[in-house]
Amino acid sequence: MTRKLGGGKLVIATHNAGKLKEISALLAPYGTDCISAGSLGLPEPPETGKTFVENAVIKARAAAEASGLVALADDSGLSVSALDGRPGVYTADWAERQWFEGDPGRDWYMAMGKVEGMLQALGPDTPRDCWFCCVLALAWPDGEYLVYEGRANGTLTWPPRGTMGFGYDPVFVPVGRDVTFAELEPDEKKAISHRADAFAKLVADQFGV
Repeated sequence: MTRKLGGGKLVIATHNAGKLKEISALLAPYGTDCISAGSLGLPEPPETGKTFVENAVIKARAAAEASGLVALADDSGLSVSALDGRPGVYTADWAERQWFEGDPGRDWYMAMGKVEGMLQALGPDTPRDCWFCCVLALAWPDGEYLVYEGRANGTLTWPPRGTMGFGYDPVFVPVGRDVTFAELEPDEKKAISHRADAFAKLVADQFGV
């Protein structure tokens, strides 16, 4: 029997106000009161996992144990078949600038170019199929946890197209479409995204919807 959330507060294991707002809106219809780990002053644990599941569980369990409340964490990224699933858990790391590359921060065009360069180095007939993955981990203070995994399959295109997305969205063409995630209207993208798939599974399991 699946353990259920019930009412009350749910800690979202993030220090990002935008992510808290997005997740709060998704769970609001089910009577869940979301608060962020950042607002509770909880530290961010090192993400030492080798998979999305491992990192999501690390974050959720750390927040649950530190707060004494049920916690929800996510981990997501892009995996490319021809690159043996890379960048995977290093999706954001590939966009990190080094100190000698100028201002600190993330350069997503650089990251997209790295993926494209690696594919081109493999030859013109290299398959370009890929997928976005989102793993949600729901953890209780006693250590028990549940995992929900969402996925959006697609192919990579070059050069990047569109301005409405973020990250690798401008080079990701979802299955059944001829436009990139960054060319889709935000509501249309949300409906078919890996995050939407993961949340649909969580809601179905936890709230029977």
